[in-house]
Amino acid sequence: MRNRQILLPIVAVGLALGTAWAVRGKFGHEQGAAWAGAIGALSLILVAKRRDWYPKTFRILMAAAFGWGISGMMSYGVIVGYGRATDFLNAFYGLLMLFVLGALYGFLGGGFFGLALVDSKTLKVKWHSLLAEMVAIGLLTYGLLINQLGWLMTPPRSELWAVALGASIALAWFIARNQYASVMKVAVWSALGAGFGFAFGNFLQVIGNSARIDFNFWNVMEYSIGFFGGAGMAYGTFTSSWPASEVNPSRGYDLLAIVFVVLFIPFVVWEQSFVTERFEFVVDNGGSAATIFYIKLAAIISILLLFGFALTRNYSSPKASVETCPGIRQFFILYTALYIFLSFLVTGLFVHPPEQYLYIINLLLILFLISSAKESFEVEANRPRTWLTVTVTSILIVAILAIIAINSHEGMRGSNLRFEINQ
Repeated sequence: MRNRQILLPIVAVGLALGTAWAVRGKFGHEQGAAWAGAIGALSLILVAKRRDWYPKTFRILMAAAFGWGISGMMSYGVIVGYGRATDFLNAFYGLLMLFVLGALYGFLGGGFFGLALVDSKTLKVKWHSLLAEMVAIGLLTYGLLINQLGWLMTPPRSELWAVALGASIALAWFIARNQYASVMKVAVWSALGAGFGFAFGNFLQVIGNSARIDFNFWNVMEYSIGFFGGAGMAYGTFTSSWPASEVNPSRGYDLLAIVFVVLFIPFVVWEQSFVTERFEFVVDNGGSAATIFYIKLAAIISILLLFGFALTRNYSSPKASVETCPGIRQFFILYTALYIFLSFLVTGLFVHPPEQYLYIINLLLILFLISSAKESFEVEANRPRTWLTVTVTSILIVAILAIIAINSHEGMRGSNLRFEINQ
């Protein structure tokens, strides 16, 4: 990386996806990851300053949201417990498997984002073929690894990581045979970043808990995968060559993308997270059923207002479309602020965990970095040997982190064992 100017946009995107992934910790699952992925992609579009990408902003966001969100089906709660073990084998296994899961998140998220960048009027991505292949190979991989070979990563929890692995293999095959070199680079660096970030985040969680620091280190782990995954996606993007993109005009397609990104994903987050059972704290603090109703109402109204804003700006006022640089910046602020606002609503009315106030500080810092960033593309050739070297180096670092982790405590709450060790 000869041009240090590229560091600023990379950090900006890392902070954006990291903050959004930390907020995702309040919601979880595919829908939370999808919203975070869209925010990360939106920040990248802003700092890239490629005017030919602006008209297809929502198409890019839909692809990135789908790619980052699809791996939300994977279970990792038990694996985090392996990282808290007191022996090297279990701790290293836990961190290494988190590296694998994080890499799957990143490869699918970065890959779909990259495909959306190359998709244009003259170079159409065959999305239907890709999705069919991902479903087929994902199910076949699950059947082979789980049902036939019994290679269980996290028993007795869900083993859907195998489906995500198969989907990633299908995506890699699709990218390779269509010779989308830049897309492959983005997918690989996103995978390496998110993989390392997930393992490193678990290490930070173990160290923080063993030091008895009063902070939500689950959120630190979530922030870590987002930051490194976003930084990897940005690095792959800014070091790749992208052809000028001429958008295939389709108001129906654009409307679908807006509905998916601005209405469907937030609505599913609301429907799945704003359930009465999660608001027992309201009753415990003297609230009532009416208070809970108004919390839910405030959340859904805020979602509908943003959806109305996006529709109005794109269909009623073409000259003030969201798909211009000022419009994208404004939408980024509103879309990210809404995610943060919902996290405040779902965790309390007046008292909130300290990390939530850090989300606001992060958002302000991101906006400052975005305004300071300049167009910083620095094309580098794809170097598979470098990818392999970084992968091996990351695994060695993970091993060192496991050694440090097991020597930082003598036993920790929530610890799990994948392998029984005879002492």
